[in-house]
Amino acid sequence: MAQLRVALAQVDVTVGDLDGNTDVVRTWSRRAADAGAHLVAFPEMALTGYPPEDLVLRESFGLASLSRVDDLARLLADDGLGELAVVVGYLDIDGGPRNAAALIHGGRVVARYFKHHLPNYGVFDEDRYFIAGDRFVVTRLHGIDVALTICEDIWVTGGPFAVAAAAGVGLVVNINGSPYERDKDDGRLALAARRAREAEAVVAYVNMVGGQDELVYDGDSLVVAADGALIARAPQFDETLLVIDLDLPSATSHVTGPTRGMIIERTAISDHALPPYRAQPPAVAESLSDEAEVWGALVTGTRDYAHKNGFTSVVLGLSGGIDSAVVATIACDALGSAAVHVVGMPSRHSSEHSLADAEDLARRQGLRWQAVPIAAMVDAYESTVHLSGLAAENLQARVRGTLLMALSNEHGHLVLTTGNKSELATGYSTLYGDSAGGFAPIKDVPKTLVWQLARWRNALAEKSGELPPIPQSSIDKPPSAELAPGQLDSDRLPPYDLLDALLADYVDRDLGRSALLERGHDPELVERVLRLVDAAEFKRRQYPPGPKISLKAFGRDRRLPITNRWRETITGAHDNHSR
Repeated sequence: MAQLRVALAQVDVTVGDLDGNTDVVRTWSRRAADAGAHLVAFPEMALTGYPPEDLVLRESFGLASLSRVDDLARLLADDGLGELAVVVGYLDIDGGPRNAAALIHGGRVVARYFKHHLPNYGVFDEDRYFIAGDRFVVTRLHGIDVALTICEDIWVTGGPFAVAAAAGVGLVVNINGSPYERDKDDGRLALAARRAREAEAVVAYVNMVGGQDELVYDGDSLVVAADGALIARAPQFDETLLVIDLDLPSATSHVTGPTRGMIIERTAISDHALPPYRAQPPAVAESLSDEAEVWGALVTGTRDYAHKNGFTSVVLGLSGGIDSAVVATIACDALGSAAVHVVGMPSRHSSEHSLADAEDLARRQGLRWQAVPIAAMVDAYESTVHLSGLAAENLQARVRGTLLMALSNEHGHLVLTTGNKSELATGYSTLYGDSAGGFAPIKDVPKTLVWQLARWRNALAEKSGELPPIPQSSIDKPPSAELAPGQLDSDRLPPYDLLDALLADYVDRDLGRSALLERGHDPELVERVLRLVDAAEFKRRQYPPGPKISLKAFGRDRRLPITNRWRETITGAHDNHSR
C-alpha cells in the first residue's frame, strides 16, 4: 500500500468570472499545500462556473477558458505549488466544446479528461452544449494510479467506474456541480458507495457550494473506501477543505486501449511511493435535519443571488403573515439585518394585528422598517377607473408591487417576492403585484413547509437563548391576502395539507389523473387543482427566479407550453407517470 493525502476544495465560484475563479483555485490550493496535501480537487467547471449555459456557444468564452487553464498551471508554479497535483474543471474547445477536468502539476497540464456521460434531464442541458469524451485518463502519482471523472459519470452503472476497475486504479476523483435537492445527500452517499464497489477503488467526490440563479450547491463532499464504507465527509453549504489521508494500492496495471466504450490512456508524474508519514484522523461532518438543509439552501441561494448580481440590500413587503415573515428571516440570515428593508403597506382591509405583527418581526430582527399606507393610492386609482370584485382586490396588490419597485429604483434594493410554491402552482398570486420582484426565496417551498421552517427557526433561536425571530401570531393566524373583508386563503384554495400532498404528486412526480386517484386523492380535488395548475402556466413564466429545493421546481425543471389544450384523461391512456 502507498499513502496519499488528498484535499477536496469545496468552494463557491461564479459563472463567467474567470479572474475571480482563478484566484479561488490559487487560494485554496495554497491552503491544501499548507495542509500537506499531495493532490487537491476542485469542482466541475470551477474555472468557468457551472452551468455556463449559452456562454459555451461563444467562441471568445471557450478560448478564454482554454487559455486560462494553461495560465493557471503557470501561476500555481509561480506560487510555489508546482509539486501539488491540482484537479480543476473547465471548458475545453479543442475538437468541440467539452466539459473537462485538467490535472495540473509542475507548471503544466499533465492530463485532460472529458466528461463521458452528459445529462439531459431536469435542470441539465449538456447534450445541447458538449461533446462526450471517450478517453479514460489514468495518471500515476506517487506510485498510485488516479483516474478522473466528472459528475454524471458517477450516476451510470457500467460506465467510467467499471472502466476504472478494468484499469486497476487505486483512486477515482469525481468532480461535481451537483445541485441541492431535499434528501439528495442520502442518495449521494449510497451512490458513491455503489460506484466505489464497482470501481474496486476509493472514490473522492468533491462538490461546489453556493448559489447560481435558481440552483444551489450544498457541497457535501465525501470520500468512500473501495468497499463502500464512508471515510470522510464535508459539511453542507460551507466553503471548506476536506483533507484525508488514504492508504491506496500501489500501481501495477499497464492496461491501455478500448474498454467498455472508452479508451484507457495513461500518463505518469511519479512512479515511486512517498516515504511513510503520520496520517491525520478523518473528519466526518454531522448530517443536517431536513429543515436545516432547506434553510441552508434558501439562505445560500438568496445571499449569492444578491451578492453575485451586485446588490447590497433587499426590500420586501411585510404583511404580518407567515410567508413574508419567513422571507424576511431568510434575508436577515443571508445578508444581515442592516441590509434588509421591510415595508408595511396596510390597506383599508388590513387588520390591526397584521401591521403590529410585521412591526414586531422587524423589531425582533433589527430590520429597517417603515409603514406606508396605500389606501389613498388605491382611492386615486378607483376615482379614475371603475373596478370591482377580483380586479379591485388585485389593484391593492399591484399598488404594493409598484411601491416596492419604486423603492428598488430609488435605493438600489433587490425586491424579494414572498410567494410560496403552493400559491405559484395554483395561480394564487397577482401579476405585477405580489409576484413582482427580482428574486423569490420561497418559490419552491410548499405552504406546509413554510410553517414547518418558521417553527424550526424559532426553536433554533430558543435553543441558543435568543429571541425567536418570528412572532408566534404570524405562525398561528389563518393565512389571508387581506384584499377583501374577512378574506381567508381557504375561501379559494383547498386546505394546504391536502393541496400540498396533491401538488407533490402532480408537479414533482409527474403523476397523471388516474395515478393521482389511485394514490387516494379526492376526485373533486384532483379535478379542481389540476385545472388551477394548468391554467396558471402564463403566470409562472413571469415569476422571478428562486432557489430550487425540490425534485421538480417550476422553471428550469418543469417546462410546459403556455398555449396548451391538453387535459389529463380519467382513463390514464395519456397519463404522465412517475419516472
